[in-house]
Amino acid sequence: MTTLSARALLFDMDGTLIDSTAAVERIWGVFADRFGLDVADILATSHGVRMVETVRQHAPEGTDAEAVTRELGAIEREDREGIVPLPGAVDFLAGLPRASVALVTSATRDLAEIRMAACGLPLPDAVVTADLVERGKPAPDPYLAAAELLGVEPADAIVLEDAEAGIRSGLAAGARVIVVGGLDAAVTAGLPRIRDYRDIAAEVAADGSVTLTLHEAVEGRRERGE
Repeated sequence: MTTLSARALLFDMDGTLIDSTAAVERIWGVFADRFGLDVADILATSHGVRMVETVRQHAPEGTDAEAVTRELGAIEREDREGIVPLPGAVDFLAGLPRASVALVTSATRDLAEIRMAACGLPLPDAVVTADLVERGKPAPDPYLAAAELLGVEPADAIVLEDAEAGIRSGLAAGARVIVVGGLDAAVTAGLPRIRDYRDIAAEVAADGSVTLTLHEAVEGRRERGE
């Protein structure tokens, strides 16, 4: 059991608060088919980063990445099938003070609104999306911007992330990071981890600060078949 206290909680969205895996795979499948690419190669590098950066990385030379991103984004906004909240996320987020919470996502604002609403999750007042920062994850800019919006120092914030790019972003910003899910990478070594929001409880103090209690490690639950 691990206990952590913070003045702010900064949440990634896809893979951290919601499971949008099926939709993500579908949109990159569309992109891969259009350009004759291997979708597995795209998925291996796309998680946690802005769509336009993935398009730039994988599209043939000379492709108008911004135009392709706009086209893919329009398709993505219409695709809500299979998008669900992570277990316990709705109740956990509802129990936190809005002034202490930010959403920090590599999605656009309109996509974030659509997916959060589809999952019954309230959109925080403080939201940092792909279009609000010059550099996306893994650069520290998104989490630095979120801490500034909430009026806290990054060291007083806890980031919840599932992707390597997002974890690197949070750490580079100077925040503490909780890994959500089963990512196994060098960057996760020594970091606290939860499987989902059934593994964490929050106690809110009168000043709005939050104390988190993380229950036993994901591996222990897996060994018991839970």
